[in-house]
Amino acid sequence: MPALLQRLRQRLTARDHGLLVLRRAGRTAIVMPGTFAFCDQVIGNPEMALFAAFGSFAMLMLVGFGGPMRQRMQAQASLAVVSSLFVCLGTLASRAAWLACLAMAVLGFGVLLAGAVSSVLAGASTSLLLSFILPVSLPGTASDVPDRLAGWGLAAVVGLFAIRLLWPEPAADPLRGKAVGACRALAARLRSEDEASSPDHQQIVRNAHRALDELQRQFLTTPYRPTGLSASDRAVVRLVDELNWARRVIVHSLPIRDDSPNLAARRARIAAANVLGHGADLLAAPRTSPDALHTASAELRAALFALERDAADVLPPLSGRGPGNGTGASTVSTDETDETDETDETDEANEANEPADRQVTEVIDALEPSFRAHELAFVVGAIGDNIDAAARAERRTWLQRLLGRQATGLPGTLSAAQERVSAHVDPHSVWLHNSVRGAVGLALAVLVANLTDVQHAFWVVVGALSVLRSNALSTGQNALRAVLGTLAGFAIGALLLLPIGSDTTPLWFLLPVTILVAGVAPAVISFAAGQAAFTLELVILFNILQPTGWRVGLVRIEDVAIGCGVSLVVGLLFWPRGAGAALNTALSQAYTASSRYLAAAVEFGMRRPGSRPASTAVEAKRQAVRAASAARRMDDAFRQYLTERGAKTTPLAEFAMLIGGVIGLRLAADTVLDLWERDGDQAFGEGSAARPTQLPHAQLRHTLLRRTWQVTDWYDDFARSLDGERPVPRSPDQDADADRALVRALREDLRDKHGIASATAVRVIWTGDHLSALRRNQPTLVQPVLTTGLAHGERAPD
Repeated sequence: MPALLQRLRQRLTARDHGLLVLRRAGRTAIVMPGTFAFCDQVIGNPEMALFAAFGSFAMLMLVGFGGPMRQRMQAQASLAVVSSLFVCLGTLASRAAWLACLAMAVLGFGVLLAGAVSSVLAGASTSLLLSFILPVSLPGTASDVPDRLAGWGLAAVVGLFAIRLLWPEPAADPLRGKAVGACRALAARLRSEDEASSPDHQQIVRNAHRALDELQRQFLTTPYRPTGLSASDRAVVRLVDELNWARRVIVHSLPIRDDSPNLAARRARIAAANVLGHGADLLAAPRTSPDALHTASAELRAALFALERDAADVLPPLSGRGPGNGTGASTVSTDETDETDETDETDEANEANEPADRQVTEVIDALEPSFRAHELAFVVGAIGDNIDAAARAERRTWLQRLLGRQATGLPGTLSAAQERVSAHVDPHSVWLHNSVRGAVGLALAVLVANLTDVQHAFWVVVGALSVLRSNALSTGQNALRAVLGTLAGFAIGALLLLPIGSDTTPLWFLLPVTILVAGVAPAVISFAAGQAAFTLELVILFNILQPTGWRVGLVRIEDVAIGCGVSLVVGLLFWPRGAGAALNTALSQAYTASSRYLAAAVEFGMRRPGSRPASTAVEAKRQAVRAASAARRMDDAFRQYLTERGAKTTPLAEFAMLIGGVIGLRLAADTVLDLWERDGDQAFGEGSAARPTQLPHAQLRHTLLRRTWQVTDWYDDFARSLDGERPVPRSPDQDADADRALVRALREDLRDKHGIASATAVRVIWTGDHLSALRRNQPTLVQPVLTTGLAHGERAPD
C-alpha cells in the first residue's frame, strides 16, 4: 500500500504542477456538498439546491484564475456577477424551444469569441457557458428566477471565501517570472561581450539562451495566449517578442575593441545592459521606485542619439568617381532601357567595378557595429518602456482603475479588446471557427434535447460541450471516451446503489469523495476517467434529491450519447480538419501582412520629411495594425494546433522558427519606421554645419525601394508556398550588385564636397542592413518547410 500511494503521489505531482488541480478539487469537495446540503436539508428547496451544487462546481472546479490574490478575487467576483446574469437570462429563454436555441447560439458565440480578448475570459468560458446551459435546459418561468439565482449566488459568495481561505494558490505569474530571468540573463551577456574568449562568458551565453528558451516555451505551450486585459498584462506579453529579437541582435553582433572608432556603439551596448538589469528589478517588484530604470533609459537615449550623430564619422570618404564610368555619374536608372544597358557592361567596366566593390565592403563593414548597436538600443528601449508602463499600470490606485485611467503609452481596455476581437473577424481565424462550431453545437444540442423530450436536457448539452473540439477527429475520439467513461461510471454507481437502496445517508459521505475524484481524474488519469467520476457524482447527487436508484445512470448514458452525437455531427460539418489545416493559412497571412508593412515603412522613409503626404504615414500605420492582427491569428492557430490530439507531423522547433520569421519581419519594419519617423528631429545632428541636411534623391529612393521589393517579393512568394499556391522559393544569393548600386547612389546623392557621407546616408545604409538581415534569414525559413513537407516539399527551380 505505501508503494502504491507513493506512485500515485509521484503521478499527481508530475501531471499537476503546483497541485493546482488538487487545490480546486479539494475546495469544491468541501463547498459543493455544504451549499447543496444547506439548500436541500435546511431550506428545503430542491431547485435552489441544484443550482447551488452546479454553481459551486462552475465557480470552483471549472476555473482557476492566476496572478495576485487581489486580481483573482476581482476576476472571481466579476465571474459571479456575469454568471448570475446568465442564470436569469437562461431561465427566461427556457420557455420556448426556438428562443432557447437562438439564445444559446448567440450567447455561446459571444462567450467563446470573447476568449480571444484575454486568457482570463478564455479560462472562464466553460463556467460562463454552464451558468447559461443549466437554466436554459430546465424549463422555467420568471417566478423560478429568485430560487435559481439564490442558489447560484450562494455558491458564488461561498466560493469567494473558499478561494481566499482554502489552500490559495501561490501568487505567481509564470510568464512574468520567466521574463525577469530573461532580462537579467541578457544584461549579463551584454556586459560580458568584451570577454568573449573567457569560460565565464561562454557559461553566461548558455544561461542567456536557456532563459530565453524557457520564456518562449512558457509563452507558446499554453492553450491560450497568456495575457489578460489589464494594462500590466498587455505590457508584459510584448516583452516575449522583443526579448527574443534582442537575443538575435546580440548573436549577430561582434565584440567592440577598446581601440575601435565605434566607441559610441560600445557605450550604447552598456547602456542597454543597464536598462535590462534595472528593468528586470522593476518587473519583479513593480511597486518599487522606477527612478533607476528612468535614469538608465535616459542614458540609453543619450547613447542612441550619440550613436546616430557620430555614425557617419566612421565611414570612409566616398570617391567622386562612379564605378564603370569616368564622370562620376550614376549608372542606376529608373527605366528598363538603362537597366538593360547596365546588364551589357563590358569587361573593362567590370574591372573598373573592383575598387567600387572594395568601397562597398568598407562602407558596409564600417557601419556594421553601429547598426547592430542601434538595432539593440531600439529594442531594449522598447523593452524598458514596456516594463515602465506595466509598473505604472500596477501602481494605479483603486479609484484610477475604477475610472479606467490608463498608464501613458498603453491603449485603454475597451480599445485593446476591440483590436483583439477585430483581429479574429476573419474567415481564416481558428478562434472564429471554434466560436461558430461551439455555438452551433450547443444550440443544436438544446434544440435536440427539447424536441426529444429527454428527462435531463441539461446532460445532453453538457455532453456536447465536454467533447466538442477543434477538429472532427478529436471530437470523435472524445465522444467515444465520454461514452465509455459514462458507462464505467454507471456500472460503478449501480454496484454502489444496489446495497444502499433508498438510504441517502451513505450517499452524503460518498459525495465529497466523488467530487474530489471527478476534479482530479481528467488531469491526472484521463478524460474517460473524469467522465466516469462525473457520472458517479451525478448519480449520487440526483439520488439524494430524488432517490431513483441505478436508473438515473441509464438516463445519463442516453443523454450523453445524444450530446456526443450532436458534437460529432457539428465537428464533421464545420471545419473538420481543425487548426492543423488553418495553421498554414495563418502563417501565410502573417508573412504577407508583415511583408507589406515592411514595404510601407521603407516607402515612408523615402519621402521628403517636409513633403511626406499624410496618406504615406497612415498607410504605414494601417499595415502595422494588419500585421499585428495577422500575427495574433497565427499565434492562436499555433496554440490550438498544440492542444489537438494526434501526431504532430511538424516538430515544435520548426514551427517556432517559422513564427520567429514573422516576428523578425514585423520588428524590422518597426525599426525602419521609427528610424525615419525621427528624420526631422535632428537626431543625427543634421542641423549642424558638419552634417548638412540632405535627403534621398529620386535615384537613391528607387535603388533602395527596388532592394526592398526584392526582399518583400521573396517573402510574398514564401507565404504563398505555405498556402500551397506555389513552390517554395529558393534562397537568393548575396546580391552584390544591389550593394554596389546602393553605395553608388550614395556617392552621387548623399555626400558633401569632401566626400563625407551625410547623416541621411547612414539612415539609408542602416535601412539596407535591415533588408540584408531579412535576406540572410531566408534559408533558415526554407529549410524547415522542405524537411517537414509543410508546403508539400516543393521548391522552385534554381
